[in-house]
Amino acid sequence: MSDSPRATGTERQKSIYLGGSGRKRPLISTRATLLEEQARGRMSAEAFAYIAGGAGEERTMAANRSAFDNWRIVPHYLRDVESRDTSTELFGDRLAAPFLLAPIGVLEMAHAQADRAVARAAAAEGVPFIFSNQASVPMEETAACMGDSPRWFQLYWSKSNDVVASFVERAERCGCSAIAVTLDTTMLGWRPRDLDLAFLPFLRGQGIAQYTSDPVFMQQVSERPDSGRPPEAPLNHHAIGTAIAQARNVPGPTFSNLKSGKARRAVQHFIETYSRPSLTWDELAFLREHTKLPILLKGILDADNAQRAVDHGIDGIVVSNHGGRQVDGAVATLDALPDIVRAVDGRMKILVDSGIRSGADAFKAIALGADAVCIGRPYAYALAVGGEAGVRECLQNFKADFDLTMGLSGCCSVSEIREGSTLVESSASS
Repeated sequence: MSDSPRATGTERQKSIYLGGSGRKRPLISTRATLLEEQARGRMSAEAFAYIAGGAGEERTMAANRSAFDNWRIVPHYLRDVESRDTSTELFGDRLAAPFLLAPIGVLEMAHAQADRAVARAAAAEGVPFIFSNQASVPMEETAACMGDSPRWFQLYWSKSNDVVASFVERAERCGCSAIAVTLDTTMLGWRPRDLDLAFLPFLRGQGIAQYTSDPVFMQQVSERPDSGRPPEAPLNHHAIGTAIAQARNVPGPTFSNLKSGKARRAVQHFIETYSRPSLTWDELAFLREHTKLPILLKGILDADNAQRAVDHGIDGIVVSNHGGRQVDGAVATLDALPDIVRAVDGRMKILVDSGIRSGADAFKAIALGADAVCIGRPYAYALAVGGEAGVRECLQNFKADFDLTMGLSGCCSVSEIREGSTLVESSASS
């Protein structure tokens, strides 16, 4: 039995169990913790640390998971739940389930097909893919893998407004239906896993394909002087390997990129301009002038900020702490969600990410008022384990778990999850 984008949870279960009768087991684990361990075994230490790690002592990552544990689902029985509809509408797109794939950068560290594999899997499963600003593949190439399936673009606000405008124009041309501006990464957080390995993929030219494929950015690169190799960088075989990696990750012949210094200049220019710590609310008007697409602010964790987004005419927000990667000890997204929902009061779309590891987690977020959720690390781990097929299985599992949780809780639709008294805080439960 093949799984379709709208297959029910029982159909997904049946396909797995029938496969087992022929000694065929799932490609990836259906448990989030075991999937992470599978991925650890397939990835380099540097790659796994970059994707799995968080800020500081990773207290925010722990808080994200704890917040989901602090709510308990209250099932309601003797309701007719034989026919269930997990679909929802978001900015004019009808989705098979209230899921999107969160933007994750440098996916080439997980699998050689990187964003291409994820795009094909997302399209096959009817799940929108938010293209990362730090992708390994240019957005045009990724979009070509998706046909007419919905896709969004994540924007990191560069120090160059010309680059910002160029990115947004390209996103529109390649069919993106929304722009999600990431607010919480105007600087990189303190990430000990990466620091202990002294590893930042961008210095190798990884994860900067949106820039090296951008005519405005590359024109800026051509106009800047070559400052040469940083004096504090050691010159050894590792440094030579980094230079070669840079040259391979910039368009053009590798040797020419090395000889001309083009690759080094591109990486240097990226490092100097990729984000803007001075970004303020006033800048949002510039973005609105350059796109008619819905604009979402990704990284909102405060009800006052959510209200301010409404006041600025923003179309939606993503309640997010960047998967715990930016501020150690930040508020968990699910803890922040109820106050934000009350503040917004239905005036814009609310998505949530960070810490979601199952369809049951998604059920809880929607019960607390989210319109949809973004899946993050699980699909990156699935990519590392099984490529495109792994990502497809990951999405099928999320949808099946969500569908079964919905039905077993007495809900036949996404709207019923929000309307019913389906959750209690764990302190109030026995």
